[in-house]
Amino acid sequence: MSADSIRDPLLRPYRLGPVRLPNRIVMAPMTRNRCREGTPTEAVASYYARRAAAGVGLIVTEGVGIDHPSAMGRGSIEEKYIPLLYGNAPLAGWRTVVERVHASSGIIFPQLWHMGPIREHGTGPHPQAQSSRPSGVWGPTGRSILLAEDYVSRVLPCSAPMSDSEIADVVESFARCAANAVAAGFDGIALHGGHGYLLDAFLWSETNCRTDEWGGSLERRARFPAEVVRAIRLAIGPETPILFRYSNWKLQDYAARLAATPAELERMLRPLVDAGVTIFEASTRRFDDPAFEGSALTLAAWTKKVTGRASMAVGGIGLERDMFGGRRKDGLDAKASLAILRARLEAEEFDLAGVGRALLIDPEWVRKVERDEPFVQLTSDILKTFYDDNYELV
Repeated sequence: MSADSIRDPLLRPYRLGPVRLPNRIVMAPMTRNRCREGTPTEAVASYYARRAAAGVGLIVTEGVGIDHPSAMGRGSIEEKYIPLLYGNAPLAGWRTVVERVHASSGIIFPQLWHMGPIREHGTGPHPQAQSSRPSGVWGPTGRSILLAEDYVSRVLPCSAPMSDSEIADVVESFARCAANAVAAGFDGIALHGGHGYLLDAFLWSETNCRTDEWGGSLERRARFPAEVVRAIRLAIGPETPILFRYSNWKLQDYAARLAATPAELERMLRPLVDAGVTIFEASTRRFDDPAFEGSALTLAAWTKKVTGRASMAVGGIGLERDMFGGRRKDGLDAKASLAILRARLEAEEFDLAGVGRALLIDPEWVRKVERDEPFVQLTSDILKTFYDDNYELV
């Protein structure tokens, strides 16, 4: 490693349990809709291998469906060709992906996913299955969202809350699929606990209105995701890293908040720490936004501070436009925002940096960081192609 790399906090190695990452740059999970019948193709393997070969420290895959009947289906956008983590063909496909990534000296975790309330009833591999909702509700209406009105109208009708046996079934499904992942050669496990999906739906008071042991206080709302983590930890052993993504923002409400204060954040995350989370991913719209009034610390920084666990920042890293193609309000370009990122890493506010769209449009992004070269910049036209059924995986 060069002296310049050692000086750049983005390029310093990091140890996540038994896994040594060559740098602090993580490819964030991004749905690609290219796994027909849930099976990753050769194009998918090449897509991930290109990023590994170009120096990404850790790859977290797109969300991968677990084997619970209501885990997958159509959501707020058309969900086609989502990968699965069960069945002979999908598991063989993932083994090929892992082999290709490892051959390129990469590290890779699958992101285990249950859509929960976001899934539309009557869709997915098991259309007869009722969508899983903690309290039978999709969420509040009239909030800040960019969802199609016809989708919202279809998912708003209430359904039955999840029963204790249904909750237990989902916990077991997560554990089975985590074991499948380790058997396929993955280096760790990531969990999607944000954006209004099932794990997040238990954490959020707007979708968890239960008064039993699964709802009410912050600690009880965290019980279900903690049970999922605990079951996975038992299934994969004490050392394999578990990454847990959580977020304030939801598809049902971009301005939502899970915790109003650092103390509340600690109460919510502590059960997950005790259950066995290795590192938290604080998913925000912009990585450098302050989390709480009166402090410049970000959500990732507060996560590390209150839990004592490693944390990862994510949200617009390496871009000068937001997720809808608009320019940053502060006018910072990509390199200026990276200077802020480096300063926060140097201060040890958080440990890893999750890079999404910048790596999606430019597989060589890490090499360009190393060489201080110009980046490919996101435009509205490029953004539109991400959701085009005919785009090619770069």
